[in-house]
Amino acid sequence: MSGRTRMALSAAAATLLASCALLPLVSPATWLLQAIFLLAIQTGVGMATRRVPLARPLTVGAQALVALMLLTLTFANRQAILGVIPGPEAFRHFADLLQAGADDVSRYSIPAPLSDGIRLMLIGGVLIIGLAVETLAVTFRSAAPAGLPLLALYSVAAGLSEGGSDWVWFLIAAAGYLMLLLTEGRDRLSQWGRVFGGAPRTPGGEQSGAVAPVRTGRRIGVVALGIALVVPLALPAMNGGLLDAAGAGVGSGSGGGGTISAVNPLVSLRDSLNVDEDRQVMSLKTNSEDVSDLYLRIVSLDDFDGTTWQPSKRSIQAVPGEFPTPIGLGPEVRRADVETTISAANWYAQNWLPMPYPPSSVQIGGNWRYEPLGMTVVGDRRQTTRGVTYTVRSLDVRPTADQLANAPEPPGALKREFTELPDSLPAVVAKTARDVTEGATSHYGQAVKLQEYFAVNGGFQYDTNVKVGTGRTAIARFLKDKQGFCVHFSFAMAAMARSLDIPARVAVGFAPGTPQGDGSVSVGLRDAHAWPELYFEGVGWTRFEPTPTRGSIPTYTQSDTPGSTLPDVTRPSQSASTGPSAAPSASESCVGQNRELCATESPEAALAAGDDGPRWPALLLWTLGGLVALLIPLTPMLLRMRTRAVRLGAHGRSEADIAPHTLAVWRELTDTAWDFGIHPDESQTPRKAAARIVRLGHLDPPAAASVHRVADAVEQTLYAPSPRPVAGLAEDVRRVLSNLESKVSWTTNVRALLAPRSSVRITWALMDWWTGLKQRVAAARPTWRRPSTPGQRG
Repeated sequence: MSGRTRMALSAAAATLLASCALLPLVSPATWLLQAIFLLAIQTGVGMATRRVPLARPLTVGAQALVALMLLTLTFANRQAILGVIPGPEAFRHFADLLQAGADDVSRYSIPAPLSDGIRLMLIGGVLIIGLAVETLAVTFRSAAPAGLPLLALYSVAAGLSEGGSDWVWFLIAAAGYLMLLLTEGRDRLSQWGRVFGGAPRTPGGEQSGAVAPVRTGRRIGVVALGIALVVPLALPAMNGGLLDAAGAGVGSGSGGGGTISAVNPLVSLRDSLNVDEDRQVMSLKTNSEDVSDLYLRIVSLDDFDGTTWQPSKRSIQAVPGEFPTPIGLGPEVRRADVETTISAANWYAQNWLPMPYPPSSVQIGGNWRYEPLGMTVVGDRRQTTRGVTYTVRSLDVRPTADQLANAPEPPGALKREFTELPDSLPAVVAKTARDVTEGATSHYGQAVKLQEYFAVNGGFQYDTNVKVGTGRTAIARFLKDKQGFCVHFSFAMAAMARSLDIPARVAVGFAPGTPQGDGSVSVGLRDAHAWPELYFEGVGWTRFEPTPTRGSIPTYTQSDTPGSTLPDVTRPSQSASTGPSAAPSASESCVGQNRELCATESPEAALAAGDDGPRWPALLLWTLGGLVALLIPLTPMLLRMRTRAVRLGAHGRSEADIAPHTLAVWRELTDTAWDFGIHPDESQTPRKAAARIVRLGHLDPPAAASVHRVADAVEQTLYAPSPRPVAGLAEDVRRVLSNLESKVSWTTNVRALLAPRSSVRITWALMDWWTGLKQRVAAARPTWRRPSTPGQRG
């Protein structure tokens, strides 16, 4: 088996091992068998074209074309020409599948079902990564950079997975990459084998060096993997990364400080809730007299940039024994103490703790932190709600309409922060708010009119299968189309309230659940909800309910005006109704038909999901852009490594091959010295140039002998009538390189590696190519453009 064949097989195996990290994301895992089969065909095409041989770009193009035809045969054979040739219909079908796959990714929790769209993403991604790895490692003979696409594949899987066995998939992916490096470096590892273990002996007692490289490579791989897994355990932990699961590292230290960043808290909630069945999220028991008003609040979103609502970056601290009195709540407002014991389901892993608002205290085990302004509790160090039971004491605040209507102006700092709106918000939002609330004499009256506008008399319809638009026009589109679900209603009302100088934010959590026969309350998937909270001085943050058919209308929003259009204030959420209904409820239809739930999408997905297609292409473009940005500064290093590998690599054994190989090795020797600051002098003979390199590089005797040995080979090649091949020249250059590295500072070594001086030869070669191209173009001009000589007949 040739070296190229072994490299191709190793590249395919490394790709498949890295793609195993995707296995926990989707069920069943049958897609991997299809990916193995298609990747094997793609690899076989590459092996065949390199044996022809074709030019490198043609080899890559042939593999890409075959991969496209294989995907067409697998996913779009009915839309293709002859079943394998993709046409416009096939590409449109691919776009539809990618759109459906992106929707499924955002809809389902992990593991997601293996839909056709997700299957196309997985198999197509494996083929693309496999082609990139094989192109770098085999076609262009540089295995080290092939780790970048493998890292991209593993990073996508690790970023989506929330399991605790990520290290297993890293170990598998790393083993594949090391196997690829081992295959490429067998010749170099043969030199390492004598040092580490010596060559094994044959039964006759003779040394045999053929097995030592492989055994030594395995030993080195095992040692490297062990170091990669063991050493990080002894280093300080670094939490809070983008790929950290379940909100790990939201704070620092042991409870004395830290911050919580503005990461969308609904992402993990969305993944847990987006399933096809109405599963129970949690069960609770409470001493509250009226459970129809018992909302479980997770977190508040108070940072609005015109497109999305998200939580601001806040300071967090250890959970206090007694929470302070909520901001703005005065002693004259009637309240009652409520105690609620909540048991979360074993499958519900949310790092924000659902609690009635405002909480007074919480009794819970584990690693939890407290954010004072929002009065929220968040898990620390991978702490989630999975299977936990906790008790929350809270206040049932019961303000009157008069107290809200006569509320004084809020503090200036609070008002500035929670009424801030971006300049890009369409003017129609504020205009609609003014028109709807015309005639109201207080902020409370304006808030009630806004609630009535959305929930009762504005003509809005509750619909989870709606596309409101994208970007900063999302709220304007929603006000025009008048269709949406709770995320849209709450976002729009909060933005409109801010335009009226009413401090507002959005709360997310669960609407009141369904009472059970044993006195408990079951909170299910259909109870997931979002609602606006408006601030009134003397009362504090106050809940409103603009979403029709969801939740319960607060009693304090009942208007004293005769003929009010407000419905019965005790109306329960349809999802919590226990009586029969002639028509399915909105919440039932949202599960059964659209498989989307109120507040199960992130705020970004809710307001940004529009007519511009899926987010998967944008994610892919960002990933490719990141790889390109990473490759640009590494280009000189990669090109230099490639050049060195070609010059010192395998060569022909005929007399015609002796001179090119020897001169290439000499050029590599002088360029290596150049990289370490010894500029070449083309005017000197090889012997004098060698002495200069030894003198300026302060080389040791073995390295100096290697330099002179290469110079002698060059002189023999240039001047001898019949040059003889000299063995070991490539190893001489590597010995010189190693000695130069040991003689200089680490900064010089880094400079020689990342920004080698000899890479300027690439620029010179491009200039020569451009000059030659212009000369060839000038020589190929038609003769009729040239002026005729006198007397010559045309």
